[in-house]
Amino acid sequence: SSSSVQEVEQASQRSKAPASDPIRRKAMAPSTVTALAASVLLGTLDVAGANQVHRQALRSGQKHGEAPLSMEPAGGFVHALEFKHSLRVCNAFPYAAALTISRGKSELLTGDEAMPYKACRDFQAHLAPGDKLEFKIGDVGAGTFSVSDLPNSDAVLLLVVHRHDTLSMAVAFESHVFASTGTAQVAVIDTYKGAKRSMPKIMDATPPPADAAGKPKVALTARSEDLRFDSVVAVNPGIYEVALDATDGSAKSTQQLVALRRESYVVMRTGVESQ
Repeated sequence: SSSSVQEVEQASQRSKAPASDPIRRKAMAPSTVTALAASVLLGTLDVAGANQVHRQALRSGQKHGEAPLSMEPAGGFVHALEFKHSLRVCNAFPYAAALTISRGKSELLTGDEAMPYKACRDFQAHLAPGDKLEFKIGDVGAGTFSVSDLPNSDAVLLLVVHRHDTLSMAVAFESHVFASTGTAQVAVIDTYKGAKRSMPKIMDATPPPADAAGKPKVALTARSEDLRFDSVVAVNPGIYEVALDATDGSAKSTQQLVALRRESYVVMRTGVESQ
């Protein structure tokens, strides 16, 4: 890039949702553990009930002089839990050539459509520990990301590819696991390489209700909160604007964010300072 580029990007599903309460910091929720515990308890009750019916059938069905009841072998009732893992990759590598991703040497995940700069894409790939994801910028190998472990729950696995420094073409990775929760989650990531500083913030974008003449019924002040890079926050459903402010307070870039329940989003600062 011939000049400094500072932008805020998001990867989201474009839908509309009503505005609501302010942003709140994400906390670890015990919902997954609770759900798994409930499943185990329900399974125990079901098995106990089946054993009781089986004993009653044996007592009532076998009379004097009759042959014992023949019981068909029951199918297995214990199954391994299967979790849904989707892979989301964002290309934050500032270069004209697009990004391609393959698993190993043969399986091309991006298919015929390589990912241009600033693009994000979800892949329904059945990942397993030990899988190696190979990245290429154009025809040049950029790096390899090894999957070491996967969560024991439904999750979106986020992987951001960006420049390692301002001088070389080496790549670096940022990763995060979006757990399955009922709130909207936003990952805030800084991939910009350069000396300039800026701060992201989120604010209401929904206008106040209007009367019959089209004038606002109440003079409302839009809420605004600072975001912190390299963090994940939970926001209530609503329509927001995410802005990137320079140190003097001026907005360098603004993007709309439509937050929906159970969805996850990525806000990125991208670019590289010219040398």
